[in-house]
Amino acid sequence: MTSEVKAAGRPVVDGGLQSVLTAIDLLDCFTDADELGVTEIAGRIGVAKSTAHRLLTTLCARGVAEKNPETGRYRLGMKLYELGSLALQRNRIHQTALPLLQELQHLTGGTVHLAVPDGGQVIYLERLVNAAAAPTFARIGRRLPAHCTSSGKAMAAFDRRVAAAQSRAGFTPLTHASISSSQGYASSLAETRRLGFALSIDEAAVGLASVAAPVLAHDGSACAAISVVGASKQVRADVDRPARLVRLAARRLARSLCI
Repeated sequence: MTSEVKAAGRPVVDGGLQSVLTAIDLLDCFTDADELGVTEIAGRIGVAKSTAHRLLTTLCARGVAEKNPETGRYRLGMKLYELGSLALQRNRIHQTALPLLQELQHLTGGTVHLAVPDGGQVIYLERLVNAAAAPTFARIGRRLPAHCTSSGKAMAAFDRRVAAAQSRAGFTPLTHASISSSQGYASSLAETRRLGFALSIDEAAVGLASVAAPVLAHDGSACAAISVVGASKQVRADVDRPARLVRLAARRLARSLCI
């Protein structure tokens, strides 16, 4: 491993190809930026500008990245969209959950999410949007810290691995209402276990609230979560109904998956 990559704080993978790892790190740079220049990318992943340029040239040759001819900056290519769509279509949880999510959206009139854990974060596999009900903060494939979302708290409350990963990552708040301490996190997870569902009000985005239930395996661990998102004022006024419906949907999904 080069000193440049060490400087970036990237973990070493025994037996792995460093060039592949660095290329993946490069693609990760675009999770919070539509376009980036070579210098910006080099700085983010801790490699020389010439190395970043060679990686980008290779990725562009396969359609994984592309250069905007107007700005001279780089963005993700359509090949990633193609591969991501295939991965989503072939994901068993997503395939099984989709009709349940559609039914849940019809019953609640809100935006519905399906999320899975990844360390101390949640990844949204599906989002069925009701733009008339409320704007939404998540897009398919987007990651959010588990402590700021109802889905993340629902999974962490029933899976020590998710809870521990979030604790290691810390509690950086997204809004004034976000959990910002280990004590607050522990209290929230205990309340989630007691209720059987998690609630997030203004914690990921001001004005938005969500109610989530975990999809539990036979061993009690959470493999996913289903949530309903709406305006904070609306959710505060009636938590019981969406909570009951997401819990029912989560139990039905667990039964369908036979986990």
